[in-house]
Amino acid sequence: MTAVKKIDFDVSDVRRYLEPGPVVLVSSAHQGAHDIMTMGWHTIMEFSPSLVGCMISAGNHSFELIRASGECVINLPTTALTETVVKIGNTSGERIDKFTEFGLTEEEAEMVGAPMIGECHANFECRLFEDALVGRYNFFVFEVVKAHVAPEPEHPETLHYKGGGIFMVSGEIIDKSALFRPGML
Repeated sequence: MTAVKKIDFDVSDVRRYLEPGPVVLVSSAHQGAHDIMTMGWHTIMEFSPSLVGCMISAGNHSFELIRASGECVINLPTTALTETVVKIGNTSGERIDKFTEFGLTEEEAEMVGAPMIGECHANFECRLFEDALVGRYNFFVFEVVKAHVAPEPEHPETLHYKGGGIFMVSGEIIDKSALFRPGML
């Protein structure tokens, strides 16, 4: 695997990568421990500031790391990492170092303490924005504070989890931008 070169990206446009609901890898770190978890569900909550909401099970090793640090990185894998995505989801970071176990490149983030995954198409550095629903629903609201996106391909093939071990691959791009009012793009 090769780390993907990225360029700075406007965090207010992160929704262009996350709204379709691709499977992501969430990396976290706290007091010398780090982890990666597979996540198939998240939601864009606001564009500016760029807010992303997600549920992280309290039984997941990442839950305590994220809760304690208030930070994470949402990493966007492509279909090239499909098997790795599944393997990460099937293991616990309490027992293994997932970066080492799965041959992933741990890259230092610029604004958070959690590591980025070099092989992913994009990395979104996040800080906890709101934790009012964590205690009751394990629902975190993060603000994307820095975004890194590979310039090519513009529309990467991403995974979308359908349940039962089945994934859908992002499909054909249909450009209907001419139909939108300028302020609605």
